[in-house]
Amino acid sequence: MSKISDVILRGVTGAFITNSGVGKIGMPAEHSAGLQQAAASGIPLMAKLPSDKFGTFIGYSEVGIGAALLAPFVPNKIAGAALTAFTGGLLSMYFRNPENTQADGIRPTQEGMPLAKDFFMLAIGLALMTQNEK
Repeated sequence: MSKISDVILRGVTGAFITNSGVGKIGMPAEHSAGLQQAAASGIPLMAKLPSDKFGTFIGYSEVGIGAALLAPFVPNKIAGAALTAFTGGLLSMYFRNPENTQADGIRPTQEGMPLAKDFFMLAIGLALMTQNEK
């Protein structure tokens, strides 16, 4: 990370994702099961993981992605790829639930607004992946 724009893109996004992950580690089993149900709506394979440990699994995953973004020795392409893959999973929940989008299937409803913000993280991940590093 050499440019101030890299520090801003990676720092803010990395801190946000890390904080989100820390909040999920050790969450109560009933909250973990609810999170798993939401995740499985976008990625059905998630339903096969143990529901009582799902929140902790996602929490550690988010902390890992956040740490990759925050670590200056991780190349932008790697950090961006991790963020893009993670955000792709989040957006799959957005698009696979009709209550999240208006009739056009793209614009968010009030229910979909919390997931629609993830388009910003997708853009950041793609920007990091496509930068020419010197």
